[in-house]
Amino acid sequence: MKAFHDKKKGFGILYDNIYLVNGARTPFGKLCGTLGNVSPTDLGIFATKAAIEKSGINAEDIDQIMYGNIGQSSPDAYFLPRHIGLYSGIPEGIPAVMLQRICGSGFETIIAGAEQISLGKAQTALCGGTENMSLSPTASFGNRMGYPLGKPGFVDMLWEALNDTAAVPMGCTAENVAKKHNISKEDANVFAKQSIDKYLAAKKGGFFDDEIIEMNSTVFEAEGLIPRKVFLPRKVENFNTDENVRATELDILAKLPSVFARDGVQTAANSSGIVDGAASVVVAHGDYVKSKGLKPLTRIVGSATSALDPKLMGLGPVPAIKLLLELADLTIQDIGLVEINEAFAAQFIGCEKELGLNRSICNVNGGAIALGHPLAATGVRLSLTISREMNFRKVKYGIASACIGGGQGTAILFENINL
Repeated sequence: MKAFHDKKKGFGILYDNIYLVNGARTPFGKLCGTLGNVSPTDLGIFATKAAIEKSGINAEDIDQIMYGNIGQSSPDAYFLPRHIGLYSGIPEGIPAVMLQRICGSGFETIIAGAEQISLGKAQTALCGGTENMSLSPTASFGNRMGYPLGKPGFVDMLWEALNDTAAVPMGCTAENVAKKHNISKEDANVFAKQSIDKYLAAKKGGFFDDEIIEMNSTVFEAEGLIPRKVFLPRKVENFNTDENVRATELDILAKLPSVFARDGVQTAANSSGIVDGAASVVVAHGDYVKSKGLKPLTRIVGSATSALDPKLMGLGPVPAIKLLLELADLTIQDIGLVEINEAFAAQFIGCEKELGLNRSICNVNGGAIALGHPLAATGVRLSLTISREMNFRKVKYGIASACIGGGQGTAILFENINL
């Protein structure tokens, strides 16, 4: 294990003998759609039980639980990681922790899991993220102290999640990136259509069949605990469809109004979808992998996290990826696949320009503009997706990354050990 920190570049680490074994995710439900009333905890249980099964291990073998959640959207969300572990069959003696680095939370769980294993505090870690944005509450801060006459003071926490009160709302940061790099609305729409078309092609080709689990109304039980009853809408069975995706054409996209700035480039259709969903993966030390005869998807080579001007939040992946490449003694030309979360089309294009990316190897199965961005789940979804695709394409190195609200970026480097 080799660590690095610098007040300007950020911090990072290279790992020894740490692997992403396998994982799974729920379908991503559209805002107020099929998953709209399923708590984030239950979404996490669905994903975790499936991830453990796909990894070919027993739940009893999990040593640590790292789970991410940003918008606490159920009354018992304080207990979320612990409940996910207990109802997924992980022994009650295994503690759980909730991690939050906003849109980098999913990545952070994998990083934390790899570091705990590197420190000898575990051989395996269950890492994941979950989000129900539909259930995000309307909150009243200070209600215990009463209200001024006529000013009850409620806020929409879903909107607040998109609004950096120290700088500008998230969408405006994308507009700032567009101005910096002369990105037009047409540029953003072309990229959005490519994302959607790639997703639809991947779905038609069966890429997501082994990644997305089927969901049904069910009861999660654990010995000595109160059962958790999960209800999907009536007549919904074997739900396994990302609901946000809709085929479109450029002339349709061109007619949509700008939503963050007058004559801006960002519209509802070329920004990430607001969705509900969860994703989980199993991370393990090579000694455990060998002892169980497992075939991991990828080796986790290293990670890096950086920060920059909050007003240019969307460029966060740029310094993080640059630092990661420096630590690994690689160049961007050595990377065969790249996944950068599509928070906004202009944001991705800005990163593309600054990193000199080849778009043909980026987000090859579509991205968040197509299937949506369930905040804490996204980093795990990106890591699982790129690890699977690296094996299909027989690519040696891949990087998954995301910009993070407040002006941060995180990136993880994966190596295909199955070549």
